[in-house]
Amino acid sequence: MPDQQIQISTTDGLCPVHVLTPDAAGTGPWPAIILYMDGVGMRPEMVEMGQRLSNAGYVVLVPDLFYRSGPYGPLVPAEVIKAGFRETVGPMMALTGNAKSAQDTAAFLAWLGTNSDVKGPLVGTVGFCMGGGMAITAAGVYPDRVAAAASFHGGSLATDDPQSPHLLAPQIKGELLVAGADEDGSYPPEMAERLVAALTEAGVKFHAEIYKGAHHGWMKKDFPVYDEAAAERGWSEMLALFARNLH
Repeated sequence: MPDQQIQISTTDGLCPVHVLTPDAAGTGPWPAIILYMDGVGMRPEMVEMGQRLSNAGYVVLVPDLFYRSGPYGPLVPAEVIKAGFRETVGPMMALTGNAKSAQDTAAFLAWLGTNSDVKGPLVGTVGFCMGGGMAITAAGVYPDRVAAAASFHGGSLATDDPQSPHLLAPQIKGELLVAGADEDGSYPPEMAERLVAALTEAGVKFHAEIYKGAHHGWMKKDFPVYDEAAAERGWSEMLALFARNLH
């Protein structure tokens, strides 16, 4: 059962989750990875990205972090962009965030701990856009569980907001990969510098890079700005990160 759809009980309700398992019966257990979606929500592309990770030898959880809003979509990125993010997904995004996702992650980690397919206790996290900050936040809130975290075109990673991921740098024990785009207003150069300074001062093992010519959302095939060459490079770096830390 490569894609099992379940619900995980959190403090705010039932969160729908895709559980993607390597299609290699009898060869587990495998390390686990939690994939935090972008602001366009749960849709086939998110599941396909989770499946690609799973095919590399991981049990992957892809939770629908908009579960507090009730049923929706699936949404199409090009249509959301045309209509406006704030108008289309703003109300759903307002009900989640770094603190809420960290709260949800406690339930995800607990569920993983009961799954015989999972080789634990260390896990990886990866997030895209909105999920980038959530992946890093999980590494700071659960430093003894998250051995590696990756953020792709994550925004607001180092701000004055009390939920800003860079404030958790002193707690992070895992290795981080932070990949940004040079055409991304949600992660300008001064913010990237602020994040790097915080991680460096805290002694975090990390690699942070700005992908030249890439735009916000370049990793996802269903986005108009999808960049295959840059995306494949990102996948290579992400898989190497998890291989170093989860096997």
